Amino acid sequence: MTPLSSTARTRLGRYPERSTGDRSVLYEILDDGMICHLGLVMNGSPRVLPTGYGRLDDTLYLHGSTGASSLMAGPSQDICVTVTHLDGIVIARSLYHHSINYRSAVIFGTPRLVTDADEKLTGLRVITEQLAPGQWDAARRPTRKELAAVSVLALPLDEASVKIRQGPPGDDDEDHALDIWAGVLPVHQAFGTPSPDPALRPGIPIPAHITHRVTS
Repeated sequence: MTPLSSTARTRLGRYPERSTGDRSVLYEILDDGMICHLGLVMNGSPRVLPTGYGRLDDTLYLHGSTGASSLMAGPSQDICVTVTHLDGIVIARSLYHHSINYRSAVIFGTPRLVTDADEKLTGLRVITEQLAPGQWDAARRPTRKELAAVSVLALPLDEASVKIRQGPPGDDDEDHALDIWAGVLPVHQAFGTPSPDPALRPGIPIPAHITHRVTS
C-alpha cells in the first residue's frame, strides 16, 4: 500500500507526531464518517460546505445537485475536503491544556466531474452505502431523469494527511498537585430508533440492514 503523500500542504507544522503515513488509517477515518466538508473558492470568496461522500479504493466521490454552484466550480480548481471525528473532550487542570481527542483527514486535489454513466452509478452507490449500508440493493434504482439531476465529483486520494490526538490531558507536572479533576469525557455517535415514514404502507418491516445499525 502506497504511503500517504508528503507535500508542503500535507506536512504538519504543529505536533507532527500526531500524523501518520499509513494509508490504511486514512481509509478508516473516511469509512467511519458520513459527511465531509468541501472547501473551495467561489466568486472570489472561500466556502466550506457539508457534502455527502463515499470512498472506493483511492477515489473519493462527492455528491450534489447539478444546480449546485459548488459542484460546478469544483472541477475548475484545487479543493480541500476534510472529515473529522470527535472522540472525546479532554478536561485539564489548567485551561491552557484543555483539548479534544479526534481523528481527522484532509485531502487536496482537483476533482473531475464524472460523466461516464457506469462510473456515475458506481459513485452514487458508494455515496449511498456510506450513509446507509445495504440501501442501494433495497431501494429503487434512479431513473434517467433523476440521474440527470445529480452530479458526482471524483477526487483522487493522492495528496492527503491524517492527524490524530488520543489520550489524557497534557498538564504541566506542577499542576498535578491541584485539587482539580482532570480526564477525558468520551464522545460517541449512536443511532436512535428508526422513525417510519407516515406514508409507509402497513405491514412493511424495518429491514435488517437498518435495525443492525441500531443494535450494533
